[in-house]
Amino acid sequence: HSGALGWNIMVASGALYHMIEKIFNVRLSQKLLGIHFWVHTIGTVVYIVAMWVSGIMQGLMWRAYDEYGTLAYTFAESVSAMHPYYAMRAAGGTLVVLGAITMLINIIITIRKSVREQASAQAATA
Repeated sequence: HSGALGWNIMVASGALYHMIEKIFNVRLSQKLLGIHFWVHTIGTVVYIVAMWVSGIMQGLMWRAYDEYGTLAYTFAESVSAMHPYYAMRAAGGTLVVLGAITMLINIIITIRKSVREQASAQAATA
């Protein structure tokens, strides 16, 4: 998950930003770009931390034995203990999606700006 969210999506976003600027010959909003970057980054960190902590906790619960040599926790108890971390993952994932929406808005605004500038340039030369 950290590779997909933290590396692949960010590289693809950067490539898309670069292509949009080159294709439409207009600069993207740096403010929206920064918002996208930080919201996505914070969401990814929250998501990854939740996965690491919950994975370690669940692994320790599965390996815990009582004085009789039987498992100290049932599977249902380990799943129930994971609930706060599922909520953290949902919050992190929501931030990642909000970052992607910010990127989409930035791209749409940029393309519309380019189309308007080209139309006004053509009208001025006509």
